[in-house]
Amino acid sequence: MRDPAAALQAHLDAKPGAVGAPLPSAKGVLLYKLMGKMFAILTVRGDPSVILKCDPHLVEILKEQYQGVGHRSHLDRRFWICVTLDSDVPPQEIERLVGGSYDLVRAGLTRKQKAELDALS
Repeated sequence: MRDPAAALQAHLDAKPGAVGAPLPSAKGVLLYKLMGKMFAILTVRGDPSVILKCDPHLVEILKEQYQGVGHRSHLDRRFWICVTLDSDVPPQEIERLVGGSYDLVRAGLTRKQKAELDALS
């Protein structure tokens, strides 16, 4: 059986410039940043889930479409969603949402940071 958390962790690790680090205050939680800006929080223990930055117009649509999309964090619920990995959300959709979160953060980088990121690819 496929481990959805391990598969998603590999997908996150493959993003250019993405840096995943354990959150010292929470075991089994990895914080992913791009040039120092957070774009994902992956929980690999217990109920595996990922918290992602999301376009505000898409948040409500996703919540209506999938039971596995909600909000479980202190982050602004207009811009961040929590996706339960063992839910009705297909793995391809989760990977697409990861890409969207990454792209939203990348779009907010400075020209210099984007050039540094492009040099990594």
